[in-house]
Amino acid sequence: MNAVAAIVVSHESAASIDACLVRLRAATGVAEIRVIDNASSDDTLAVVQRHAVTDPRLRFIANPDNPGFATACNQGAADSQAPWLAFVNPDCLVEADTFPRLLRHAGAAGADVLLGADLVDEDGVRDGAARRNDPDFAGMLRGPLRARRGRPLDVAVDEGAALQPVDAVSGALMLVPRALFERIGGFDAAYRLHAEDLDLCRRARIAGATVAVANDVRVLHLRGVSSRARPFFVEWHKHRGLWRYFRRFEAPARGASVRAAVWLAIWTHWLSRLPRILAASLRAATP
Repeated sequence: MNAVAAIVVSHESAASIDACLVRLRAATGVAEIRVIDNASSDDTLAVVQRHAVTDPRLRFIANPDNPGFATACNQGAADSQAPWLAFVNPDCLVEADTFPRLLRHAGAAGADVLLGADLVDEDGVRDGAARRNDPDFAGMLRGPLRARRGRPLDVAVDEGAALQPVDAVSGALMLVPRALFERIGGFDAAYRLHAEDLDLCRRARIAGATVAVANDVRVLHLRGVSSRARPFFVEWHKHRGLWRYFRRFEAPARGASVRAAVWLAIWTHWLSRLPRILAASLRAATP
């Protein structure tokens, strides 16, 4: 049985969630839809409620606060039963055949597999986060202005491979068997926003699963619809998540001086981005 439970975590997502849910409801193989809302103050829940009234597959949980993306994903998984879990951002618009095509890839892989898709924006430009290496902390130690000289986080597309193994895929769209998700303990709820997808992919690989991108399955990703209004919050938690990832996977094998240097490199990088972050915050606050 290849039924899919689609898990959507929303926060101030009124601009895109209607289109997201329309696509999910029309997608083949979707047996359950769970929307976990993290304290939206816009019309997100009103849109979700309209869909829930007409589609018994859709249920929603309205969190009174914002416990973070990872916690909400785990809530959606726990509230569903289908053997496959699809984590879908509210700014992702799937096609009718997205999940059957991904499931065919999973079947051909012949082993546990965590899959992503070829994410593109409205102009057809590919999202680099769809294919990623593990973070290069050695590169970070070269300093915020020279870190890009190390191994890049984004991985080039292998045009000759329909299914491309990578270290990590984007949390904007992930398909994973429930049995694997539960075996590795789901998302780490200690992440608030960002890096939890890198963490999940790494633990899946440690557990023996293949992580790969289906290069022939294209999904429209509008990118950052709900986060544009809070650039400071997003960047803070992006760097905080990176530090947690380092502590979890790499710090135990490093000496105290290296751990201190990585901590300094991560937060120096954050400080180097402050002018851009503050400018974005001012633009977001301007009516």
